[in-house]
Amino acid sequence: MLREIRPAIFVLLALTIITGLISPLAMTAIAGIIFPSQAEGSLVERDGKVVGSVLIGQEFKDDKYFHGRPSATTAPDPSDSTKTVPAPYNAANSSGSNLGPTSKALADRLKDDVEKLKAENPSQAVPVDLVTTSGSGLDPDISPEAAAFQVPRIAKARSLPEDRVRALVAQNTQGRLLGILGEPRVNVLALNMTLDAAPGR
Repeated sequence: MLREIRPAIFVLLALTIITGLISPLAMTAIAGIIFPSQAEGSLVERDGKVVGSVLIGQEFKDDKYFHGRPSATTAPDPSDSTKTVPAPYNAANSSGSNLGPTSKALADRLKDDVEKLKAENPSQAVPVDLVTTSGSGLDPDISPEAAAFQVPRIAKARSLPEDRVRALVAQNTQGRLLGILGEPRVNVLALNMTLDAAPGR
C-alpha cells in the first residue's frame, strides 16, 4: 500500500512547491522587472510622498475637486464590531452594496444624490456614474460626461474659466484600449492633481 501512496504524496508535494511557491515567486519577479510601477501598486507620488494609486479611487469632498463614483465599501464599526460603517474606497473590503432594483434604501439614496447634483448643475442631465456605485466600490475613473458635468462647480470654486477646466478634462481623458476595448474614462486622482498643478489655480 505504501508503494501506491508514495508517488501520490510525491506528486502532491512537487505540485504544491511548483504551483504554490516557485510559480508565484517567478511571476512576481518577472512582473517587477517588466512592469515595475504596476507591480508596486501603480502608486502616485507628489513631492516624494505617496498620495494614492491610479487603480483605487479615493473620496474628494471639496467643491474645488472632481468627485468620483459613490463607493459602497464598509469597515467594522469601532464602537460595535458586529456592525459596519461606510468607509468609501476601503481597499480591504472591496464590494458593492448588493442592493437590488427593488431596494427602498437604494432608491432613496439615488433620489437624494440626483437632487443634490441637479442643484449643482441644473442645465445638464446627471450622468449615471455619479450616482451609482461600481461592483468593487473602488473604481478610480469616471466617464468624460461625469467630469464635464462637474466643470461649472470647479470653475466657480477655483475662479477659473470653464473652458480651461474643460481643457484639463480633455487632457486627462483616456480612450478605449486599442481603440475598441472599454469606454473612454477619466482618472479622478490624475485629473485633480493636474488641476492643482495648473497655473493660476
